[in-house]
Amino acid sequence: MMPLWDTRKPIEAAYHPDAEVVLYPGDVQDFLRDVPDETVSLILTSPPYNLGKAYENRVAIEAYLDSQRPIIAELGRVLKAGGSLCWQVGNFVEDGEVFPLDMLYYNLFKQQGLKLRNRIVWHFEHGLHAQKRFSGRYEMLLWFTKGDEYTFNLDPVRVPSKYPGKRHFKGPNKGKPSGNPLGKNPSDLWRFLIEEWEEGIWEIPNVKSNHPEKTIHPCQFPVELVERCVLAFTNAGEWVLDPFAGVGSTLIGAVRHQRRAMGAEKEPEYARIARERLNAQFDGVLRTRPLGKPVHQPSGREKVSQVPSEWVSDRNGTEEG
Repeated sequence: MMPLWDTRKPIEAAYHPDAEVVLYPGDVQDFLRDVPDETVSLILTSPPYNLGKAYENRVAIEAYLDSQRPIIAELGRVLKAGGSLCWQVGNFVEDGEVFPLDMLYYNLFKQQGLKLRNRIVWHFEHGLHAQKRFSGRYEMLLWFTKGDEYTFNLDPVRVPSKYPGKRHFKGPNKGKPSGNPLGKNPSDLWRFLIEEWEEGIWEIPNVKSNHPEKTIHPCQFPVELVERCVLAFTNAGEWVLDPFAGVGSTLIGAVRHQRRAMGAEKEPEYARIARERLNAQFDGVLRTRPLGKPVHQPSGREKVSQVPSEWVSDRNGTEEG
């Protein structure tokens, strides 16, 4: 991978108009006070889910949402007219009851005058196994815009057509190809199986232990997801903001496509890792999963993909008995 710039750009610790990369080591509300109105073209983040992770204190769901209101109000202020906000969330679970965070967040964004364009289902194959309900294997990405005139660059994120040879069968274009030579519009269901990538659905695995981007962060999302949003919703040179920057995946996805990036992270260790990863990106040595790379599928010859011999024995014994 080639570095983004010929020389390493400074990572500023506070916003100023001439900066290109800003990583604020502190609370997002303190950071946003210095960001002028309508500065940012894209806000992309995965906020704390109130799950009691190491970096958050678990509170009642109402108190959690109330704590997000002033932050969302500031985000609405700094977002440009025509800008986009992408809010990636899962579920809050309490005493076995599921609270869908995307639904609970919806009105908070509507109160800022934002308009929902897509609820994108991010489906993945790996995660914790539930005991008293079906195991969760999806999260939601809410895409809002500020106004009706907004940036949507479809061509950079098109996926291969399933039937590229399909042709018009009547009308003035009869006999001509009916699709777009660059591919088709991805759906709002992003799944992570190779056969479904071939069908035109975005394939982005979640960041688990064997993922090349894995750090100590327990809820890290992949740079590949960021890149697609950056390409679709912004143009080169525009600001991308992550209010909960974590280990810097949003900032990395922005700078590698010639966007300016800013974020805030109050956990010192995550901020340190984010800075290291950004510098590795500038030096061309950061390990990430390439955009659009197929997900590995077991061949059937691998040991972990085979039925354990003990299960076979137990099954045969049951059938014979």
